Amino acid sequence: MITKIEHTPKFEMSRADLEQLGRGEVAYVRTLDADQARSLMGAQVEMPLEGEFFCLYMADGTPVSISDSREAAIANAMVNDLTPLHLN
Repeated sequence: MITKIEHTPKFEMSRADLEQLGRGEVAYVRTLDADQARSLMGAQVEMPLEGEFFCLYMADGTPVSISDSREAAIANAMVNDLTPLHLN
């Protein structure tokens, strides 16, 4: 018998709450595959069919940039006076 465990978050944050949390100073880097990167960039941008990409997001989840290396994503954060965090 399989028992399903329901997970109830202890709290929820709105997009506005997340914006305030980072106060425009915190961003995170997340690894993307080629399909995820293409869906963010749109069909008008030519992208490789395979590979690993790194997206820099504001604390509220707004994408800022997509890079082909973690170092470039972090550099982009620093150029924009953001403190970068990494998420998988």
